[in-house]
Amino acid sequence: MSQVVPAEEYDLIARVITEHPEGIRISALEKLLPSHLPDINRRTLQRRLQRLVEDGRIVTQGESIALVYKPAPAGNTAQLIAPEPSLAAVVESYVPVAPEGGVMFAMLPAFKSFAEEYIPVSSEGRIIRDLVRQPLMQRKPVGFQRAFLEEYEPGVTFYLPASLRAGFHEMGRTPLDQSPAGTYAREILNRLLIDLSWASSRLEGNTYNRLDTQNLIEFGQVAAGKDIQETQMILNHKAAIELLVDDADQVGFNSFTFLNLHAILSENLLPDDNASGRLRRRPVDISGSVYHPPAMPQVVEDCFHLLLQKAEAIPDPFEQAFFVMVQLPYLQPFEDVNKRVSRLGANLPLIRNNLCPLSFVDVPVQAYVDGTLGVYEFNQVDLLLDVFTWAYERSCQRYLAITQTMAAPDPLHIRYREALIQVVQMVVRDGMNVFLEDVRQFANQNIPENDRDVFNKMALDALRNLHEGNVARYRLKLSEFQAWKLIRDRHDSINKR
Repeated sequence: MSQVVPAEEYDLIARVITEHPEGIRISALEKLLPSHLPDINRRTLQRRLQRLVEDGRIVTQGESIALVYKPAPAGNTAQLIAPEPSLAAVVESYVPVAPEGGVMFAMLPAFKSFAEEYIPVSSEGRIIRDLVRQPLMQRKPVGFQRAFLEEYEPGVTFYLPASLRAGFHEMGRTPLDQSPAGTYAREILNRLLIDLSWASSRLEGNTYNRLDTQNLIEFGQVAAGKDIQETQMILNHKAAIELLVDDADQVGFNSFTFLNLHAILSENLLPDDNASGRLRRRPVDISGSVYHPPAMPQVVEDCFHLLLQKAEAIPDPFEQAFFVMVQLPYLQPFEDVNKRVSRLGANLPLIRNNLCPLSFVDVPVQAYVDGTLGVYEFNQVDLLLDVFTWAYERSCQRYLAITQTMAAPDPLHIRYREALIQVVQMVVRDGMNVFLEDVRQFANQNIPENDRDVFNKMALDALRNLHEGNVARYRLKLSEFQAWKLIRDRHDSINKR
């Protein structure tokens, strides 16, 4: 009896051929397929190709050694679209509930009664989704493929098609696109801190809801009944976002930025504090996946620097963002917190270019997990790209109302932004209750004479309007503001007597 060949095997071969509309020889196919079908040999591949030709899914051109396989012309394909996942399939799905260094993917209780919403996916995304949802025993173990990173050429290779990149630029454009780096993110900082901290933490299994997150970020109020690690995770996200926004003109795709980004995101969350902000020196496993990241520290270090070098050389900010989401978790350069670093790292080029940020709000956990596993186990980005596309459209819709109503920024606010931050910090941290003379003295020493009156007014307005919801704008801790507010309130009470 002949062996029944899984439809996914034919789908993968056809998909690789579809990516080469000019045609591809069988020798080239043999080089591309091992990461997906490691056990396939030349004779077996020939039989699969013949079947695809008979089914009308691909066509041949040329003869003998010049023979190439090409995708079938539009309207001449019998390719079947994989069905939407059944409830039973979703029940068996996994979500991350433990550190990535020994990352566990466990069943969400909610899946036992009802399927989580899933984003719309492409036909390629469906294939990957169905492959990564197979039981572990049916998925072949795979190791790190260094060529997946090395063969990417910035400005030549693109994960995002040109039409999609153009659509993202149109969708994500803001009124502040010509302003200094980070201007738009600073304008929406209060909302971004809450949205991104909450949504990114949620993808790690954090149970804080958005209101809990808002109360923690704005008022320092810890949600009742929550694990201290969940609280720490939210606060770490807040600090990391502030780093990206406050230093938007200085951060970049370099070791300093990403090591410090990891240090902030992992603070007080790693078993070994010395691993925070450092590349890993030991092997890690990913439970729930058959992928094994690189184990040798030298390979991790070399690939980490190559990854950042390639990311910085990519000319398009959206391609940069998605490249980091693909390659950094795949490398697993840190003992834990890799995906969190990748999600905030993806926002780096968007913040620098004053584009709408990627908040990950409402992204289905299962879709994100499936897309990431598709990269891990098959080096295929299609499903993760579906998630990225849906997530960015959602983010733009969320911030569109803010963008449309945002007034043009005052150029003096931009010019003296750092000076304004300094004077507010000076007044608050020194506990000054009468600050008019202090502001004037600061302006006399730091501001050109022609602009001093305007700066004095800006500084006094900023101090009068300082509250729990905007202290992050001036890089102040909530505790610093609260201590200063007590001094002010006490002084005002005395004056009223």
